[in-house]
Amino acid sequence: IPYIIIRWWSVETVAVVTGANRGIGFEIVRQLAGHGVTVILTSREASAGIEASSVLQELGLSVAFHQLDVLDDSSIKEFCEWVKEQYGGIDILVNNAGVNFNLGSENSVEFARMVVDTNYYAIKKVTKAMIPLIRPSQAGGRIVNVSSRLGRVNGKRNRIENEELRAKLNDLETLSEELIDGMMSKFLEQVEDGSWESGGWPLTNTDYSVSKLGVNCYTRLLAKEMADNRGEGEKIFVNCYCPGWVKTAMTGWAGTISAEDGADTGVWLALLPDQAITGKFFAERREIGF
Repeated sequence: IPYIIIRWWSVETVAVVTGANRGIGFEIVRQLAGHGVTVILTSREASAGIEASSVLQELGLSVAFHQLDVLDDSSIKEFCEWVKEQYGGIDILVNNAGVNFNLGSENSVEFARMVVDTNYYAIKKVTKAMIPLIRPSQAGGRIVNVSSRLGRVNGKRNRIENEELRAKLNDLETLSEELIDGMMSKFLEQVEDGSWESGGWPLTNTDYSVSKLGVNCYTRLLAKEMADNRGEGEKIFVNCYCPGWVKTAMTGWAGTISAEDGADTGVWLALLPDQAITGKFFAERREIGF
């Protein structure tokens, strides 16, 4: 049964999409703007972002551009100040920026630190910087993290072998930022000293899978914090989703899903009226377990 979206947004609704000059991010911007939302497209490279936003502006869509390097604290700070000055705040944040250096059956961990910094730590930094800018509303603010099935705690493949750690990550009572950060530190430490293969980490797409495991766990944790610590009218609903194996530069154009289809669930989650949906992991508009 298709969900009927009840329109709670308008052109006054502001969304930010990171890493959006191409691929899934660009499509998320296009589709959100197509629904009548004002969207701020961000990218690390200013020229690429300006070009991408111009294409959408020429279609008559309400799209603005601002440079944002999610790895750079001063860039995040400057971006937040600009958003506050220009728009007063935002309503939707889509954390899309990400990297992957392994294509096909390759499995190098040479760039593990860059992958973890970009895919996990940068999402946390951007989110924490932008939460104060998310405006109170009856519909609630929305945070959508683009993630991957490869980072499932309970996945049949690619899950971490440490059962005790998996149990702690799985339990909202024991899940904490310190636990997730500690796992990331341990992984990078073992990459540095060459012991990661015996460390029980995923054996394919290793660094990418570990980084997305961090994203999935942080999504659940943040959703709980936002539900527990914010009053009515100040709620923020936090979810993540797997776009699938999308035909973009990140997969070396080898994916089987179009960027348009890969963006669909992210846009659906950003605009979903059902406020009870938070702390969930989706694929193809269906909830899948963490």
